[in-house]
Amino acid sequence: MKIFKDIESFRDWRKSKTGTIGFAPTMGALHDGHLSLIEKSQKNCDFTVVSIFINPLQFNNIEDFKSYPDTIEEDFKLLESKKIDVVFIPSKEAMYPKSSTTIVEETKLSNNLEGESRPGHFKGVTTIVAKLFNIVQPTHAFFGEKDAQQLRIIQRMVKDLNFDIEIIPCETLREESGLAMSSRNENLSSENRQK
Repeated sequence: MKIFKDIESFRDWRKSKTGTIGFAPTMGALHDGHLSLIEKSQKNCDFTVVSIFINPLQFNNIEDFKSYPDTIEEDFKLLESKKIDVVFIPSKEAMYPKSSTTIVEETKLSNNLEGESRPGHFKGVTTIVAKLFNIVQPTHAFFGEKDAQQLRIIQRMVKDLNFDIEIIPCETLREESGLAMSSRNENLSSENRQK
């Protein structure tokens, strides 16, 4: 498993590869739902790339950002056990240099549902995903159906911006209780999990 922390070294690896490249962008705190995306990529693509980046731009609440689980060492062990080809873990400075002034915004699907209660969230999602697509240059990208609105917005962005990437929706995995698997579940008490 190769681990790249900067864009240039990742791009050197990418230029040396031909064939299909599957990509699963994550914010870490990996669970079986993420692993199912990875397994689907491995079945369908020649190489699989996983990114781990806790994207500050998609948090409209600083406390939410600070409390997001950071489990990088455990994540590495999981990915190694899955024989992942590449993990890309860029820094905040690499993804958002101080000079950066461009965002990517979808202007219709982002306005209701979660977009209503989390202003600016999807603008952060589309910006980071577009940037990661430009760096990774995948042929296929794998997204869970759990985040249904996000999936539709990514599909729209790919179509509107003419990305040559096939978006593969992946089934939601659930805990025994029926709760959809989510990195944020780690922050829930047993009472709140039940709710």
